[in-house]
Amino acid sequence: MKIHLLGCGTPTSDAERFGSSYVVEIDGQYIMFDCGPSTTSKLVKAGLRPTWVDYLFFTHHHFDHDVDYPCFLLSRWNESIGQENDLQVFGPTLTEQLTHRLMDEEQGAFAHDWIARINHPLSLNAHTSRGGTLPRKPPVTHAKDVGPGKIFSGSSWEVSAAPADHVQPWLDSLAYRLDTEEGSVVVTGDTAPCDSVVELVKDADVLISLCTYIQEEIEGTPEADFMCGSETVAEMAQAAGVEKLVITHQAHVLDQPGKTERALGDIASIYDGTVVWGRELMSVDV
Repeated sequence: MKIHLLGCGTPTSDAERFGSSYVVEIDGQYIMFDCGPSTTSKLVKAGLRPTWVDYLFFTHHHFDHDVDYPCFLLSRWNESIGQENDLQVFGPTLTEQLTHRLMDEEQGAFAHDWIARINHPLSLNAHTSRGGTLPRKPPVTHAKDVGPGKIFSGSSWEVSAAPADHVQPWLDSLAYRLDTEEGSVVVTGDTAPCDSVVELVKDADVLISLCTYIQEEIEGTPEADFMCGSETVAEMAQAAGVEKLVITHQAHVLDQPGKTERALGDIASIYDGTVVWGRELMSVDV
């Protein structure tokens, strides 16, 4: 089992990291968590293809976690030859509504695109040249709003969710746990340290968690109340007994000289497992 880190940043655009997205590869299946800025492009740069991803789980609907969703949907459909599995999408409240508003034939913001492509001879020729057959099928996406608990079981894996403490009541947020025979992975999304996420992480092999700032620099600010810093992420990982901590969602200031080392020092003073400082297009073995 392998984790592909596609987006390791925040809502602030940066040359090194921007937004959130991760793909877990297991037994020839590709499971995506979040779809932030340029996810589709990063997916291809990582040597993967949109058509390989059959499952997408959203942690929440801030733009740095979902803004590339329409691009991914259309690219996956456009590259298909009509024999791929339907895409299944899960996420907190707004997931169904967002999908409908993007792709619905009558009301979808991008319906004009796929309607033209299933009718115009130029697009039909491109489709058949790739091995597709006619008539060309419209895109099909099965989106479902979900909450805490068991979410979905695949052929050799299962995903469950727990509440994450972020920007409620304006947006619901979930953390996800993927359990397989090869190991377990937890994706926190954006969250403050909270008991529900610690419980979800218990004895997992890998925790993919945000660490946005150095703890000392955010004490007394909203960032300390609604996000994880370099000490609170370590406390959460240590309390859960996770084997490997993958740090993501770093603010760009943490890439400045000395800042990364300081953050890693904070983490190592509390957490005694393996720490990976996540960077975009990095792969992590489970």
